Amino acid sequence: MKKQIPNALTLLNLLCGCIAVILAFNNNFTTAALFVFCGIFFDFFDGLVARKLNVQSALGLQLDSLADMVTSGLVPGIIVYKLLNLTMLTKTTQNNSWSSGTSSIDFNIPLIPLFGLLITLASAYRLAQFNIDEDQQTYFKGLPTPANAILILSLPLIIEFQNSDVLNTIILNKWFLILFTLLSSYLLNSGIKLFALKFKNYKFKDNITRYVFIILCIVFLVILKFVAIPVIILLYILMSVLDNLTSK
Repeated sequence: MKKQIPNALTLLNLLCGCIAVILAFNNNFTTAALFVFCGIFFDFFDGLVARKLNVQSALGLQLDSLADMVTSGLVPGIIVYKLLNLTMLTKTTQNNSWSSGTSSIDFNIPLIPLFGLLITLASAYRLAQFNIDEDQQTYFKGLPTPANAILILSLPLIIEFQNSDVLNTIILNKWFLILFTLLSSYLLNSGIKLFALKFKNYKFKDNITRYVFIILCIVFLVILKFVAIPVIILLYILMSVLDNLTSK
């Protein structure tokens, strides 16, 4: 019975992802982000619980990736798809669509918004690679899909809560979103080694990079709010590269 506990947590991750898909398609980005964050929470703890109960299994590994594919792969793709769709509308229609909570999609939409689904494809490839790569135990090769999902979800949250015309204009620019999509897809499948937030012990000397990163994350979140998320992802990559250089 206890071996099913981690699988139950994984299924909760999948359930949160499915709900987030529905919300995202209805332009309810804030609540969709909340369910994605809940899904990522379950995703973190299913592996932790499996290790604590010593019930890791091949089934759990595959189920975890399938759940991540929805929560951290499909939802971000839909978010960018919807944002790109908004860029195809007039300024007045953008504002109405953003606040209405109803879909502005029909069968005559331009093809450009579909470009956002490249993130979903890149996420699927990254998850498949992760499952067959035995080296990624103490580090990640490329940006993990949950981190990428949080990065993508920061865009509508910045629009919703930061109240900055400059940031809104940048984010709701199709060329910015296209470049952002390409960068996101590259980071998911890049060969960059990124440290994992897994502590073998809690000694500061052995985990200095992780502790400094966590402290800086808290500081940035307090000061910058949702704008801090892209900054934190950039910081994560830079600190990982620096950590790799120093370890050599």
